[in-house]
Amino acid sequence: MLGNWITIQEYSDLTGLSPDAIDDLMERGKLECKEENGKIYIDPSRGMKAIIPSEVSEFSTGKSGITVAPQFIEKTIGTIINLHEKVLSAKDETIESIKSENLFLKEALASLQELYEEDRKTVDTLTKQLNISQDEVEFLKRKYKLMWGKVVEEYADNASTSR
Repeated sequence: MLGNWITIQEYSDLTGLSPDAIDDLMERGKLECKEENGKIYIDPSRGMKAIIPSEVSEFSTGKSGITVAPQFIEKTIGTIINLHEKVLSAKDETIESIKSENLFLKEALASLQELYEEDRKTVDTLTKQLNISQDEVEFLKRKYKLMWGKVVEEYADNASTSR
């Protein structure tokens, strides 16, 4: 929402006035209000004099001797509302940045999961190839023993008989 416009309920919470009292002030033209999308919005930075009694021109704190004019109260409330809107805006920006960070982390996690699956398939393939190679080595050992085993035995027999 642009500017300082707030709903009747927010204005009621801010000022402590009942919604009926706020309606009465709006009817008397003491509050600046507008209607959008079927809702009534009030500009609290204007019309503070409506909620401050007209017979009170200054507010005194007693012993300290500090006096505060109604204009100061009006400006203070307007400043507080502006700061509140800035905090809400910053909160919204923070939420958006956290959402985008979460989306990025989710995508990174999905990418890592895909890489993990590919690595797992590679490990399975290499394991199968290793098993095949080990079987081939065993086959070649048996073949070598069959081919050269008799030759070695005959040579050993010939060498022992010739001595």
